[in-house]
Amino acid sequence: MKYSLIAIALAAMLAGCSSSATRDRLQIQDPTVLQTGFKASQDVPSGAVTPQWIETYSSTKNGPMLNAVQTRLNALGERKNNYFGEKAQCWLNAARDERSLHDGWGFIEEALHQADHLTTALETGQGLSVDNPELRTASVLRPDLWKQILAAKTSPLFPQCQEAQRLTACSEVELIHAGHEAWTRDFDASQRIVDGVEKGVPGIGAALEACTPPPVAAPLVSPIPEKMTLQADATFRFDRSDLAGMLPGGKAKLDLLARDLRKVDDVTGIRIEGYTDRLGSDSYNRQLSAKRADTVKRYLQNGGVRTPMTTRGRGKDDPVVQCNNRNQQSLIDCLAPNRRVELDFARSSVPMSAVHEIPRQQPQGPRQQDQQEQ
Repeated sequence: MKYSLIAIALAAMLAGCSSSATRDRLQIQDPTVLQTGFKASQDVPSGAVTPQWIETYSSTKNGPMLNAVQTRLNALGERKNNYFGEKAQCWLNAARDERSLHDGWGFIEEALHQADHLTTALETGQGLSVDNPELRTASVLRPDLWKQILAAKTSPLFPQCQEAQRLTACSEVELIHAGHEAWTRDFDASQRIVDGVEKGVPGIGAALEACTPPPVAAPLVSPIPEKMTLQADATFRFDRSDLAGMLPGGKAKLDLLARDLRKVDDVTGIRIEGYTDRLGSDSYNRQLSAKRADTVKRYLQNGGVRTPMTTRGRGKDDPVVQCNNRNQQSLIDCLAPNRRVELDFARSSVPMSAVHEIPRQQPQGPRQQDQQEQ
């Protein structure tokens, strides 16, 4: 690997012959990269190696490490099919590309360590971060593209859209890869990579749009009310409580109720209570009201209703109206609302589904904490 300041100075000097138009198109944010010739900086801010960097990367064996990390990543199977696994693979691809070009600036080592870090985090489930690294051998460029890519990572659809995660992860790595080419003053190579990223960025939005869930339909209004009252005089013939004594109007209402109950699955129980007016003995009224409640239950069961049902005869309890008519027929007519069968429907609650997301940290580009506001 070529780590000398002389090599960096040579690259800076040769960059003076490169196309300034290409360099300007890259919108390079690092002022040291824009310097050319012998006036180019040769200090740590401009990319000179440090003892810490040497300690971390100098012992890296590129070929063996590349193969080892690739094997570990492949072994993760489905667990790597997300933003972090895709990014690890893109780092390996970038390292492999630069290795084929015999890059000696240290980018291969940095890329391999990024892939290794992400793979380890996936293996252990710890240390996952959506932030991008700050590499010694890469300069920041094209803040406009970074802004578009980082916006995709904050979309509420991003955690559920694997294709958008793949495109975003690789676009980030490629922009850093392009930043490495710019750092070495090979602006033409940098621009070629950037062109590919720029061409692919619209695909991230398309992928997110494809993951958009269909519009949520308005919840269906259940045809079953909380409570239903059947007037006894419209349901049963006078002084009758059996199936044969049911009136056509009463049967029609119960037929509709049975049909609706077969369509829904949220009714868990039905309480059926019969009532009479105050005329007659308490014992007779209790029996009559209980028999009518039982008849309604049997009619619904014969209509295919399988919901659990309970019945009870309440007799003259809980009158709806109070009547004091002296004429017998007028009194019977006035007390009609009290002669009834009431049905109360119990319902189940709807459980909420759990939602799993990848970690929703605020993403940042390399050395771009404040660039998102540009």
